[in-house]
Amino acid sequence: MLGFAGAVAIGTGLLSLPAATQSGERAPLIDALFTATSAVCVTGLITVDTPTYWTYFGQVVIIGLIQAGGLGIMTLATLFTVLVSRRLGLRARLLAQAETKALDLTDVRGVVRRIVLFSLGVETIAAIILTTRFATTYHEPLGRAAYDAVFHAISAFNNAGFSTRSDNIMSYLTDPWINLVLAAAVILGGLGFPVVFEIARSWRTPASFSVLTKITLALTTALLALGTIVFTIAESNNPDTFGPLSGPQKVIAGFFASAVARTAGFNSVNTGAMTSESLLATDALMFVGGGSAGTAGGIKVTTFGLLAFVLWSEIRGETHVTVGRRRIPERNQREALAIALLGLGVVVGSTFLLLDITDFSLEVLLFEVISAFATVGLSTGITAQLSTVAQLVLIGLMFAGRVGPLTLASAMALRTRTRRYELPEERTIVG
Repeated sequence: MLGFAGAVAIGTGLLSLPAATQSGERAPLIDALFTATSAVCVTGLITVDTPTYWTYFGQVVIIGLIQAGGLGIMTLATLFTVLVSRRLGLRARLLAQAETKALDLTDVRGVVRRIVLFSLGVETIAAIILTTRFATTYHEPLGRAAYDAVFHAISAFNNAGFSTRSDNIMSYLTDPWINLVLAAAVILGGLGFPVVFEIARSWRTPASFSVLTKITLALTTALLALGTIVFTIAESNNPDTFGPLSGPQKVIAGFFASAVARTAGFNSVNTGAMTSESLLATDALMFVGGGSAGTAGGIKVTTFGLLAFVLWSEIRGETHVTVGRRRIPERNQREALAIALLGLGVVVGSTFLLLDITDFSLEVLLFEVISAFATVGLSTGITAQLSTVAQLVLIGLMFAGRVGPLTLASAMALRTRTRRYELPEERTIVG
């Protein structure tokens, strides 16, 4: 938590410099703090327009904060330690293991190296494709095309949603190359590093996949498909979104909306013009989020998946929760329940607070709160119109959403203790 807070503080300081703004004047502290928090927490919510308010220096600071936040402060610190001293103390390994979800303490160095190489590899491939597209199809100068491509590739892989375009990705609504490349980078970043590495290592024997990988792949596929169907149908006749598009274009736009709703924050249509059905579907997808130990936010698909299996086992009257041929420990079930309920409590409480201090409707405020807590970055357009107090609430939500679930799960796992006695059991009425 201190590592992420320190990165936010450094980013706020850099964005407060006159060189960071187009006007040459210092940015208001609330705008610098909000942007730095949004970047480090890879959210994407903004109070000022990124390409017109910030200079190239300011934009480079933002993309640097996104990269740092996406890889994880502890991951970068571990890599720095390895490169400089070639030695890694036990405490540093434990911290790095908590951030990278390394299952083997002795392999932390290798895990960190693979994370960095994988991240840079995906970003490089996406940047090359986007550069080619921007330069050839949209006739941008090569230097500008490369800059925009690198910015969007890093922003996409880290599930941030920042853009060098004032309308985000709306100008490329009908361009499948840009939509699908960004969506692919978002999905790869959101799967989680352990899942990606296991797939690369054991792709020939999917039956041997761990429970984490099986749940992540199954739910990611299901949510992507379900979201595509819902958005395509709900927006098909909306003249302000998918209405003017052809059939295949509507499907691609629906797929892109489904992919980015699970914490990426890009938008190819005006989010504020979407139907209530689409906004509700987006709320649900944002809250669930992506995979554990990746760049996505939300309560994570593994949390949601474990709770679904708990419910299924309870309905069937089974005494144990099983996934495939593995039994899920009760401690794991309690962790998932705690994270989901606390996340729900934070969202409800923050929405109630914003309803009290602002004049916006429940629908748009709930959307904004979930977007901040799940570190998504989608907005119906009210972020800049909120009061300073309301923006401070969103800052707290972004920070809590980025470090909260990880910190909470780690604390719960480390505080496990054995009770040497049992109290008398008494069942109560449920339901």
